[in-house]
Amino acid sequence: MKIVSYNLNGIRAAVTKGLYTWLKDESPDVLCIQETKAQPGQIDEVEFRRLGYTCNWFSAQKKGYSGTGIVSKQQPDHVECGMGISKYDEEGRFIRADFGDVSIISVYHPSGTSGDERQSFKMQWLEDFTEYLQELRKTRTKLIINGDFNICRLWIDINKPEKHEEMSGFLPEEREWFQRFVDLGYVDSFREFNQEPNQYSWWSYRFHAYEKNLGWRIDYNLVTENLKSELKSAFIRPDLRYSDHCPVGIEIF
Repeated sequence: MKIVSYNLNGIRAAVTKGLYTWLKDESPDVLCIQETKAQPGQIDEVEFRRLGYTCNWFSAQKKGYSGTGIVSKQQPDHVECGMGISKYDEEGRFIRADFGDVSIISVYHPSGTSGDERQSFKMQWLEDFTEYLQELRKTRTKLIINGDFNICRLWIDINKPEKHEEMSGFLPEEREWFQRFVDLGYVDSFREFNQEPNQYSWWSYRFHAYEKNLGWRIDYNLVTENLKSELKSAFIRPDLRYSDHCPVGIEIF
């Protein structure tokens, strides 16, 4: 099974840039999308269905903002939209699809770059997200968590780390949370296969960041420890950019 996560920064814009052509070529079994920036009725599902996919969306109440989705070749046994916490669910940040005993999650963590209020919101989200997943694991023990975490986990996950320690996305408290989260029994799949620096999934549109590879690795495919032995590969596709992010994915037995 190939599972790909992609923050599209607007699904309708990504479609005009060739999203369906890439989807046909990549042919993931499951595509987890973040930042759809669309209401369900604004997403044309005809081409998805023509390519053999079923679609499930969870949109933000605010139009043109946030939103997540899971597109899959197999119809899920069950789909859960949101975490049951209204202030987060209003932003459409979490959707889960169950396939047998495995649950696949598409999640879009908040950004704190707009100021202290949203940074506080982000830090509270991280704690509530952790608590929610730990409770979920009591009944759904095998989780694959895909999405934009808006945090670089390690120093090698960001360009010039010493210059970013006071920036949201690389704050010490954010990285400390990420390590605590991993220590609860989650595996950063990409780092199981690749320990090299300069492996990024997001580049600012400013300052020719992509051309200079001044990026951040903020998109992840995490799996619970009980799925670690089933990981076959993990990858980042930096040459495929239909937004300011690129796709990240795993293959799992």
